[in-house]
Amino acid sequence: MKADGVIFDLDGTLWDATENVARSWNQVLPELGYESKNAEDLKRCMGLPMEELFGKLFPGAGHEELRRLSEKLYAAENAYIEKHGGVLYEGLEDTLKALEGKYLLAVVSNCQAGYIEAFLKAHNLGKYFADYESLGGTGLLKAGNIRLVADRNHLKYPVYVGDIQGDCDAAHEAGTAMIHAAYGFGEVVGAEGVIRSITELPELLEQA
Repeated sequence: MKADGVIFDLDGTLWDATENVARSWNQVLPELGYESKNAEDLKRCMGLPMEELFGKLFPGAGHEELRRLSEKLYAAENAYIEKHGGVLYEGLEDTLKALEGKYLLAVVSNCQAGYIEAFLKAHNLGKYFADYESLGGTGLLKAGNIRLVADRNHLKYPVYVGDIQGDCDAAHEAGTAMIHAAYGFGEVVGAEGVIRSITELPELLEQA
């Protein structure tokens, strides 16, 4: 597959942090008057834009209430994730080592500002990535951030790796090919490639 850069989704593609995200939220939710959430609740919503994610998890809450919730929960989440990390998919760092130097590597996620930074710091992976961007950082949805990262790094043939249909749709809207991380959280129709383990990525990229 022709590529000069690989832009990764985060949740469901590089790691599964849902257990620790749920733990961080559950430190705060009771004092805000809400019932606890579990990892399965979060997995059903991962990858959605933040406003849509919170709307699904807290139906009936108004705009201002959702804003208050997101501020409290994301602050707790970033602090907890930076300290405790998440579950990296097996073989991730070896795969990044195999890709670095051959492709520019970046991360684009529909997450809050600070979440990608927490991922990189918790697992000491910042050295592999040349760039990253988030919805919380720019206000842009995933397609806009994929295009932004591709353009500012002068990528002619960027590839996006993600795990849900929204990732595929965003990649195509941004004008990039998409590789489905089928080990992640969702099904995808229309991807240009499929991997069933992150370790399969280097070989797929090297195929003509």
